[in-house]
Amino acid sequence: MPRTGRLAPKMIMILLAAALIPRASTQSKPAGGNSLEIRVQHLEDLEEIRMVLTDYGRFLDARDFSAYSQLFAKDGEWIGGLGKVQGPAAIQAFMEKSIGTTNATHNYHLLSNFEIDVHGDTGTAWSRWAFVVPGPDKKPVIAQGGHYNDTFVRENGRWKFKRRMASTDIPSSGPVQTK
Repeated sequence: MPRTGRLAPKMIMILLAAALIPRASTQSKPAGGNSLEIRVQHLEDLEEIRMVLTDYGRFLDARDFSAYSQLFAKDGEWIGGLGKVQGPAAIQAFMEKSIGTTNATHNYHLLSNFEIDVHGDTGTAWSRWAFVVPGPDKKPVIAQGGHYNDTFVRENGRWKFKRRMASTDIPSSGPVQTK
């Protein structure tokens, strides 16, 4: 079947995703030109970073700190209320010790408001998080809320956290920081 006038399946999926997914950021524009190839690469980069952000919450809630730690670059940092740690092996050990390897209470994180900017092999993101726990009546209660400030790097062809800083906004620890 000739391909004239037809889009390749991958292109169709990218265009559908672009139409269905809210813009990652009004500031994120492809660097280096406006050709179709550059724009498609930019969309692929945004989607891969969005998946890193989503996998972070999924692996954290599953207490799969082996997979979780692989979301970080070889010199990647995690900074939050529990402390600061650098490198995938150290991040895995730190999380296993600080949080444990089972989620017996079935708590989880809600992640939202992704604002992603990509510039070549680096990127930044800002997003919100809420930590949901069972309340006294076993119904979900938001125990804490905050935001992340992230820096990304493309390492061995994959997007990774170069730095993830988790800040708690509720209970309040001071003024809310944006980007």
